[in-house]
Amino acid sequence: MKHLLLTLALALLSACASQPPLPDKLPALALPMQLHIRREQAELRQDWLLVIQQEGSSLRWSMLDLLGIPQARQLLDHGLWQADGLLPPNPAARELFAALLFALTPDAQLQQRYPDARQQGKQRWLGERWRVDYREVDDFTLNLGQGLRYLVSPLPSETPP
Repeated sequence: MKHLLLTLALALLSACASQPPLPDKLPALALPMQLHIRREQAELRQDWLLVIQQEGSSLRWSMLDLLGIPQARQLLDHGLWQADGLLPPNPAARELFAALLFALTPDAQLQQRYPDARQQGKQRWLGERWRVDYREVDDFTLNLGQGLRYLVSPLPSETPP
């Protein structure tokens, strides 16, 4: 019995340790935001649409495939992720969303929101966990290790300039 309790406690601690880093306070973002996300790992490629919306003090993250079928929906509220809707928890999506929040944080707020972050030229990284290579402010590549990368670009606006 003690062995089972110890195993459960260690599993709980390891799950907490693997949570993606989040800032204490959300950065100022121009929302709502619509992004095209292309996931690439080895020969596998997937494309998604991501919508980020402000809802009070929370951020709603909705990721859809190209047919409009929801793939992940999460609500970031006071530093905690909550499932939004009937989709099951998705740790990979939470990691992606947290990395996107890091990548979208304005330069002026980066050190305050992520004290361990480093930035040089058109690159930014958070330890060995995430590296961002920018083409433009909202057009970049997220490298999450183990050959996994996400190409992120804004979707064209529907309103004329």
